[in-house]
Amino acid sequence: MHIEPGIVTGAKLVLRYATGIATGCVIAKLVVETIRERGALSFAMQAIAATGLVFTFFEILPHFAVGVSEVHFVLRSTLSLLFGAAPAAFGLALGLLLQGVLFILTDLPQYGMNVATLLVPLFAIQALAKRLIPSKAAYRDLQYSNTIALSTAYQSGIVVSVAFWALYGAGFGAANLGNVASFAVSYALVALVEPVADLAVLALAKQIGRRECEGICRPPLLEGMLLLIATMAVMSPVLLKRCVRFPR
Repeated sequence: MHIEPGIVTGAKLVLRYATGIATGCVIAKLVVETIRERGALSFAMQAIAATGLVFTFFEILPHFAVGVSEVHFVLRSTLSLLFGAAPAAFGLALGLLLQGVLFILTDLPQYGMNVATLLVPLFAIQALAKRLIPSKAAYRDLQYSNTIALSTAYQSGIVVSVAFWALYGAGFGAANLGNVASFAVSYALVALVEPVADLAVLALAKQIGRRECEGICRPPLLEGMLLLIATMAVMSPVLLKRCVRFPR
């Protein structure tokens, strides 16, 4: 999802900025709608939890550069199913920005492309979820087949987005096509692992209890914060080690 520097250059950078701005506008629209539906405090708490999880996942879970981009395990579709589209989108955008500011400054020029690569598929599965999931369905009542369909669609969208930027920026030369293919093949591992994580979270939810939701579902505030706290507690030693080496 982190498009490598130098792939999109020159006049083509205009599209990079345009997509970043457009994605930001869609996030703002979702945030406003969510605040109207659930209130500012509800959204803020879930957005904080989503941001903390995204930032932690970016820094701790396996990630490696392959071809034109990097392969990350961030459990994006899981976050979307848990928190809803707006908190998940906000968390992905802010978590990616924090990672760039704190650790990988070279990624900041690509921020517009990277955030669009993450969120355009998210917006697509939100629309798909409205067709597959009844608006008042509880999270624990979701069908496994619907969950796996949404997760797989999201992972496919990531590959398509990365391929678009690579081909748009570097063309259809043999070397670039080979790099795109390398990324797609490597990302197949994420496409296998993250849907399994989605199913595991849903299975756990079915055991714990009922969650009220609309469209793509999310847990109550307390459960979302507990998820954040538990994740940070498990991963904080490695994250702290990274922070200690923060350039001064």
